[in-house]
Amino acid sequence: MDGQRIVVVGGGTGMGRAAARALAQRGAHVAIGGRREDALRGTAHGTSIRYKTIDVAIRSSVDAFFDWAAEQLGGIDVMINAAGINIKNRSMAEMRPEQWDQVLAINATGAYNCLRAVLPEMRARKRGLVINISSVAGKRALALGGIAYSASKFAMTSLGLCVSNEVASDGIRVTNVYPGEVNTPLLEQRPAPVSEDHRARILQPEDVAAVIVNLIELPEAVHIPEIVVKPLSQQWY
Repeated sequence: MDGQRIVVVGGGTGMGRAAARALAQRGAHVAIGGRREDALRGTAHGTSIRYKTIDVAIRSSVDAFFDWAAEQLGGIDVMINAAGINIKNRSMAEMRPEQWDQVLAINATGAYNCLRAVLPEMRARKRGLVINISSVAGKRALALGGIAYSASKFAMTSLGLCVSNEVASDGIRVTNVYPGEVNTPLLEQRPAPVSEDHRARILQPEDVAAVIVNLIELPEAVHIPEIVVKPLSQQWY
């Protein structure tokens, strides 16, 4: 891990924040991006982590961020995409069209924008690792995630797998991580409040960060295309 140059998109909160701090503690050079500068500053506090705002739905913002990150780090060995949103009114009957557009723009098109920005340098160097933080809602159609969120994560799943097949010959690995329920700020967007007991039973961001660390520490010849990580209390459908 020491000396690895790692970018974490969505590094201000939740799983992205936990991963960025865990990686920095292990000696990686880490740059993070997200929409809120105050959240990014909180992640970076007390560490060597660099940060810059990014809106993954806007291609020019993504391109500017990755140009900055490559300059700051001297290149990018690993890109972790942990950016994502959800909405409270998750059914087809209740969801507004503009909410569909927003969720797909960030979760699906945002993932494409980040891949498009980071892959050329990795291809030129014939090495690299991309970790997409998707969701079990991107493997199974779950009412818990909702219509827009599940559709966006299915898109992210297919995107990651198709790109993985394409870039393997360039020495690049792409891994989709599918977390189950995780105690992150995204729970605030649940239609019904989540109890503290429930939060304690499910995954914590640091649990997913540990999986990410393990993936990065694998030999470069080892490729894990997909991995599901869930709390023991959550069924796997």
